[in-house]
Amino acid sequence: MAASPPFGSTGQMLRKKCAFSDFIKMIYDKYSGVKVFGLFDMTTKMFVIRDPELIKKITVKDFEYFINRRSSFGENKDNDNGILLSNTLVMLNDQRWRDMRAIFSPAFTGSKMRAMFELIAKYSDVMVRVLKEQASETGYMDYDMKDCLSRVANDIVATCAFGLQVESLESRENEFYMMGKQLMNFNRITVMIRMIAFGLLPGLMAKLGFDIIDAEHSRYFTKIIMDAVRTREIQGIVRPDMIHLLMQARKGVLRNQKETAEDNAGFATVEESDVGKSVVNNKTITETEFVAQCLIFFLAGFDSVSSGMVFMVYELAINPNVQRRLFEEIMETNHQLGGKPLTYDTLQQMKYMDMMVSESLRMWPIPAFDRKCVRDYVVDDGAGLKFTIDAGDCIWVPVHGIHRDPKYYPNPEKFDPERFRDENKATIDTTMYLPFGMGPRNCIGSRFALMEMKAIMYALLLNFSIERNEKTLVPMRLAKGFAGLNGEGGIHLRLQLRR
Repeated sequence: MAASPPFGSTGQMLRKKCAFSDFIKMIYDKYSGVKVFGLFDMTTKMFVIRDPELIKKITVKDFEYFINRRSSFGENKDNDNGILLSNTLVMLNDQRWRDMRAIFSPAFTGSKMRAMFELIAKYSDVMVRVLKEQASETGYMDYDMKDCLSRVANDIVATCAFGLQVESLESRENEFYMMGKQLMNFNRITVMIRMIAFGLLPGLMAKLGFDIIDAEHSRYFTKIIMDAVRTREIQGIVRPDMIHLLMQARKGVLRNQKETAEDNAGFATVEESDVGKSVVNNKTITETEFVAQCLIFFLAGFDSVSSGMVFMVYELAINPNVQRRLFEEIMETNHQLGGKPLTYDTLQQMKYMDMMVSESLRMWPIPAFDRKCVRDYVVDDGAGLKFTIDAGDCIWVPVHGIHRDPKYYPNPEKFDPERFRDENKATIDTTMYLPFGMGPRNCIGSRFALMEMKAIMYALLLNFSIERNEKTLVPMRLAKGFAGLNGEGGIHLRLQLRR
């Protein structure tokens, strides 16, 4: 693919000419007849993999060649370099990643999510109360749903990760939310400059001690996390949240438990590999490493999970037949509960809810995920395709393009939860369903994300119908640049109180 300095083939994204998802779809369709093609992302050589067998081979069978993700923050193989983002599980390399994945994996099992569900259920009641109060005068409220649901996701992470009670729908300028919003604003000019500098000179930027995260934000979240840890240790406080689980993991007392069918959070759940199930002894976790894992949990919840929920409510608004069907299942479930609170197990038994969530994650997934080649790798499909991916080169798996490919999903632009009906699941090539990635470096928090999205959808639809308003974009136009997945100008919808 054509490239020009200094941005390579991806300059139009950095210049905010297109959205990341649209870029991935465009290049995926442009090279529809090939299994793999190449481009440059700034100075990094990228191989874009379109072929199912090759995707599976690289991410699973030959994982050892592609153990690392592409790092934009400099190499950090052996020692804590003090840079928060490069110490997150997402960015760690080689043995440090293996150890950290194994240590923290038990915190994200189905049994741990079941224990944490009560926190989300309690927050859902708060969310509904506030939204009802805001809609009480007219019977409805119009929202930019990205703003609304990022506040919801922020508050859930606050309670589930940090042990904080924050009500951002009501207290709109609270410090925790505002600091998180600033942290997630990657379109700020200072952040863009640092991202470009890291992309061009990652090693130098790391040696100079630069971080993409502002020092102010780093200090703020570090203080919150470590103050919570010290308070709990001194006062013996036990709370079923992520800080407690990570504290247990840090002490080495957390172990993987055998998963049961009831622990599965739905079709999109990714399974933990042997790497995550291994046991690590005598591993000391530094304060920076500990804070970094809490921080990446916050970042994923604030942006990725909130984006997932935003596009769900959008699809429900423009597909009222799907919304009606889901509401019927919610009402039936609520009747069966007989006034008792929703439970984790009851939520997982809701088949149409899982079908809707699975389809939404198909239509609006992460645009792509990457892997970095750690030693020369020969691609040979046995049918004439043979070349070498050199150590240091990277690959992209174009998830958004794959999920919109009619070869794998007939009529892919249609929002159709029936694709994921039990009798239809067997026809889906799971190699080409990748909302949480694939292989040992898949998303460690898939169970938490699915639990949160389903619980919020349940509470919302039980109390509100989701409708278009005069600002609703149909068809969707995505926000350009590297901003998180969002509609151009926001995603505007109406929450109408149910009578």
